[in-house]
Amino acid sequence: MGDVNNATANSHSTTPLQELEKIANENNLKLGDVEFARHMDKRDPLKYLRDEFHYPKMGDVLNTDPSIVDLSEDCVYFCGNSLGLCPKKTKEYMNIQIDKWAKLGVQGHTNGELPWAWCDELLEEDMAKIVGCKREEVSLMNGLTVNLHLLLISFYRPTKDRYKILCESKAFPSDHYTFESQSRLHGFDPKDAMICVEPREGEFTLRTEDILDVIEKQGDKIAVVCFSGVQYYTGQLFDIPKITQAGKAKGCHVGWDLAHAVGNVPLKIHDWGVDFACWCTYKYLNASAGGLAGLFIHENFQTNDFPKLLGWWGHDMKTRFQMNNQMDLIPGARGYRISNTPGFLCVPLKASLEIFKKTSVEELRKKSLVLTAYLEHLIQKSYQRPAGKAPEDDCDAVYIDIFTPSDPKQRGAQLSLAFNVCIEQVFKELEKRGVVCDKRFPRVIRITPVPMYCSFEDVHRFMGYLKDALVAAKGSLRHVDTHKV
Repeated sequence: MGDVNNATANSHSTTPLQELEKIANENNLKLGDVEFARHMDKRDPLKYLRDEFHYPKMGDVLNTDPSIVDLSEDCVYFCGNSLGLCPKKTKEYMNIQIDKWAKLGVQGHTNGELPWAWCDELLEEDMAKIVGCKREEVSLMNGLTVNLHLLLISFYRPTKDRYKILCESKAFPSDHYTFESQSRLHGFDPKDAMICVEPREGEFTLRTEDILDVIEKQGDKIAVVCFSGVQYYTGQLFDIPKITQAGKAKGCHVGWDLAHAVGNVPLKIHDWGVDFACWCTYKYLNASAGGLAGLFIHENFQTNDFPKLLGWWGHDMKTRFQMNNQMDLIPGARGYRISNTPGFLCVPLKASLEIFKKTSVEELRKKSLVLTAYLEHLIQKSYQRPAGKAPEDDCDAVYIDIFTPSDPKQRGAQLSLAFNVCIEQVFKELEKRGVVCDKRFPRVIRITPVPMYCSFEDVHRFMGYLKDALVAAKGSLRHVDTHKV
């Protein structure tokens, strides 16, 4: 077993950073030197996984400056939080489906690899392992927001006294709009129906105890608790089991948007007693832009007495083609399918899930903990704001605040970097240097070293490009209000 895994073997007593420091000392290396990064990559037991993906070159990604970088080198792809890389098998598997369509036409629904009539069902077992549930509790269909709406039709059943939806104040817009529209559909004013938990003054992330306090005090009025597993803006990993337990103890239905959690952190949503969940597959699951989404319903709710929208694909396959308009609804998650699955969207998901089968989310998490800790350490070493120093005290200095929790147990792979200067110019200069990341206004650039295909040397290279980008951008930078999250 390599140093990457050794670095988390004693995580109960030491932090990932302490283990990195130990490895550096044992090998007479310095954390900030490229030799250390290369040592970690050499000993990484998961390094072979990078070869399973098409990793973009500097000359392939947009906006790189050939006078600054070697276009033949790999770019620094730190944007798996938004779109994962393309598995190499995707094109081969897609060609098989195109060829089948060309040769068989409609017969491809029930023949060949991934028969289109039940192609989604062939992937359910592998998906269930990643989210930690039983196969019959999961279904692959639609997009995330469509699935969230379908789930809330069943689980948001407000009454005169219990009608509120508890969520985070900066929920992803699609989730926020879903909560607003669902409350309006039931005749409620979203301003009254939605409880949006805010961070404490001067803090960037939510405290678990504050969420639990709201549940305890207002739980009798809350119909649904629905948070994101990992918060898209800050990268905070919520305490899913504790919040779920608290909500259910007060009689609330508890669900989760796992878009930024699935494939990123270990999940056990069945054992944790989560009522419902949904997620996309195009971030850490690498299943192509707008890829097929997932839906979970706990086995406690496998009966069909919920209100729900019905469609032909929720009808049991054994009797589906009798066409008698007498619904024979499939119990559980599959019964929520409305339309036939887009078969070609199963192809990249199949290619990605095969890569996940070569390892496990737990093994990926081991690497992720030390990889992100390495990135965090290098950023703090160079750009951490001195204690008690306000931006106006040194208008020429550039500081980086990390909105993501410093506790590794409260985050996934992502670090959200907030600058005391305008991020647009910084982002532009990073792009020139082949760094693929994304910005989220008002202040954040999200940097995500995905353990499945990113390396320690990628992190080291990023730090060099970040330094150069800040120097290049300095002349046009303007300082911003650091109190804005």
